[in-house]
Amino acid sequence: MKHHRMATVYLIALGAFALGMASYVIAGLVPMVVSDFGVSVAKAGQLVTAFTLAYGIGSPVFVALLPAHKQRLGLLVALAIFTIANLVSALVTTYTALVITRIFAGVGAGVYLAMGIAASAAVVPKDKRGQALALIMGGMASGTVLGVPAGLMIAEQLGWASTMWLIAILGLISMIGLAVKLPALPASETSTLREKLTIIKDMRVTLILTVSLLAAISSLGLYTYIAPIMANEGFGGVSNITPWLWVWGIGGVAGSFLIGPIADRVSGPKLVAAIMLMLTVSLAALPFTAGINAWLAMVPIAIWGAVGWALQVPQNNQLISARERIGGGNVAVALNESALYLGSAIGAAAGGLIFAFQLGGWALPFAAASVAGLGLLLQLIALKSASILNNPDAAHCGPSSR
Repeated sequence: MKHHRMATVYLIALGAFALGMASYVIAGLVPMVVSDFGVSVAKAGQLVTAFTLAYGIGSPVFVALLPAHKQRLGLLVALAIFTIANLVSALVTTYTALVITRIFAGVGAGVYLAMGIAASAAVVPKDKRGQALALIMGGMASGTVLGVPAGLMIAEQLGWASTMWLIAILGLISMIGLAVKLPALPASETSTLREKLTIIKDMRVTLILTVSLLAAISSLGLYTYIAPIMANEGFGGVSNITPWLWVWGIGGVAGSFLIGPIADRVSGPKLVAAIMLMLTVSLAALPFTAGINAWLAMVPIAIWGAVGWALQVPQNNQLISARERIGGGNVAVALNESALYLGSAIGAAAGGLIFAFQLGGWALPFAAASVAGLGLLLQLIALKSASILNNPDAAHCGPSSR
């Protein structure tokens, strides 16, 4: 039984690998799309926008629309939509059709990951939930760090459509395996779409989503501009950013996998506070280490990548636990994914403004560290509040209480 359950988690992680690859590989395929479809670079870049918007906006809505007793079917259908959309992306002959397929791929991906995380938590014992979620996030991180470069190398040899074929094949393997291995999933609560989306009124959920949002603004926002930052003379004047990107990505894969056993032993709020502290310190340390030597900057970059990816394991675990008795865990996870994409967009926009105002290379890392620090402060306040709520006598332990 244990082997059967873990086989299910591994299959979900394989689908997450394909998802991570699909999310980021298009950015590298833009020049080939420009050549094949005769569109501008700006227009080809909107393929990424179409995918991410569909993912971030469509995911919580469609997850909420799923019938309460169709959770297993919903996961398989979402993976099928993702797989078919990538397959059709490889076959279309017009740019408009390609945009439409990326929208469907984005919706399928967002719903699949949210449902996959919830399904992984449901099929393993509670004390192994952190490890299961770590496998899912590790699969997605690996798809980004390892799958994207592999996909680009294949595209250079066989054309960009071959990468879409590879993603579709991986999705198909995962889908067939899950159709055989995935057990029936517990039915979610029966409620209307409006009732499901009011989950945002749950203060525990709102806090977790806000911390995820702030972490994404700081981490992913800074990552968007890591190349021009490291190219700054004050950061070592790096001309080829690839080694530093690999260090960030490898750190992300390591963090995603290693956080699992820790998440099963350390309380979620405390672990998130520790991660946010490490994220804040690593972002703030980047200018100082790079100012000494660009290669030394790999240390905070590796830590940044590791904790940035690792954060979502305890975050999703907390969301599922917070809604375990009252339902809506899958919707909460979908909202968390939306918070990450929204945070990435806000961070990229804010970073663009900093560059537009020519505030200097140090401004963006410090701004990112400040946003992460705000997330840390919020988490510490939540920890203190939870401690008082769980132990009311602690607030009255002074001399006057004697």
